[in-house]
Amino acid sequence: MRKKGRRNKKAPKVKVDAPVFEEPTALKNAPHTFVIHRGERCSSVVALSRDFRRMMEPFTASALRERRVNKVKDFVHLSGFFHVSHMCLFSLSPQTLSLKIIRMPKGPTLTFRVTQYTLAKDVISMTKKQFVDEESFHTAPLVILNSFSGEGRHLKLMASTFQNMFPPINLSTVKLSSLKRCVLLSYNPVSKLIDLRHYSVTVVPVNLNKGVKKVVTRNIPNMSKFEDIADFVEKGHLLSDSEFDDEETHVVLPQNLRRGNLADNKSSLRLHEIGPRVTMRLMKIEEDLLTGEVLYHDYIQKNAIEVEELRKKRAAKKRLKEQRKEKQEENKKKKDVQKAEHKAKTSGGTLTDRDKQLLKDAEEAIGEQSDEDDTRYYEDAIGEAPEKELFQGQSGTRKRPFIPKGSNYSLKPKKPKLDKKKEYDEDDRDDRRGRAGPGKKGKGSFKGKGTPSKKGGKFSGKKTGGDYKGKSKYAGKKGEGKGQGKPKFKGGKRK
Repeated sequence: MRKKGRRNKKAPKVKVDAPVFEEPTALKNAPHTFVIHRGERCSSVVALSRDFRRMMEPFTASALRERRVNKVKDFVHLSGFFHVSHMCLFSLSPQTLSLKIIRMPKGPTLTFRVTQYTLAKDVISMTKKQFVDEESFHTAPLVILNSFSGEGRHLKLMASTFQNMFPPINLSTVKLSSLKRCVLLSYNPVSKLIDLRHYSVTVVPVNLNKGVKKVVTRNIPNMSKFEDIADFVEKGHLLSDSEFDDEETHVVLPQNLRRGNLADNKSSLRLHEIGPRVTMRLMKIEEDLLTGEVLYHDYIQKNAIEVEELRKKRAAKKRLKEQRKEKQEENKKKKDVQKAEHKAKTSGGTLTDRDKQLLKDAEEAIGEQSDEDDTRYYEDAIGEAPEKELFQGQSGTRKRPFIPKGSNYSLKPKKPKLDKKKEYDEDDRDDRRGRAGPGKKGKGSFKGKGTPSKKGGKFSGKKTGGDYKGKSKYAGKKGEGKGQGKPKFKGGKRK
């Protein structure tokens, strides 16, 4: 047991550098994404951006914290360090909600107008049989594009952008066990709307008894009604099965999977929607990062002359920006040079020949001075020799030589320390000697009864009432005249 009043000292913690792990090339080359939101604050848009991040896992910053102070430039600067290839930006304005998909770091930028969206929690709550597999988010989803093969450069650019947002799949080396999710993007050429859906994929064996299927898939129900396992297998058709197997969902697996799904056997694919749902429409495509030449616009068409004018204005604006940047860099270099010169002059870095000569003269002048100058001045002024302690520790004269700025040399003499404690001790010693014998003369000798004597002072005898006239506040009552009346003190004793 530790004794009371003692403190156990903890050993200091030794700081150790964190180990640096290098990512494999496959992870570095995989496309990474930032999903952020801008504009007006809305809880639904914040939740939608989080659901979108969850859909893009594992190659996304799922725990990214963004503040209102942060700008798009901040995320662009960080994109190179984190190998970010795309940035999805949800922007809410008083009119509409838009989604911008940016190819880092130099564009292009695709702007979509979000017409409808449903959060993941609402999609899951609407389904009868809710299914969410957390392990499926450890691998990237499979991308499925529908009806993106029409005419137009914007359709090809959209298709390539959606495909490059997710890592590619090599059909010869892919493992079917890693394909647990899929993202469906369907384009409607009539309404020009794009529907985004997110599903979780499961595989169930086909042509098996329902009882055996439940045992294989580990969905074993309550078997208290059956006396034997054979009854469960034979009467398995009486069990309820909410899932309906369609022949269009039957596939032949090329690899073995778990839970009774064997190679070269038929299995049924089942999709469970886990959200979010987004319905959007392409508005425009810009060449650069958010600001650049418009390559495509949904409802604004411009002729060649207007396009050329805009191109010239953009080039002039870019040229002016570069000139300002160059001028700022030149001004910054000039300020740095001036700052370095000023620092060299004031910090004693480089001294001129004149400053060095002045320093040399000052040092010679200091070397020639002595303490005798002050002693002679004291003797001539007063006529007596000074005490030894008066000029002890003092060096130099009152005249100060000129010291150039930047030499870091001080010529201030130290002030002499006068030992006042000795004087006070001597005075106290004399007072004690005077109190010890009334016959002795000194600073502390007494004359008379309780009246201290002071040579040449007016308190040199017995105190009388006349000594307090006109000076004491006990001089009498009002109206009796100045200093008249009986004093309240008589003979130094109170009545």
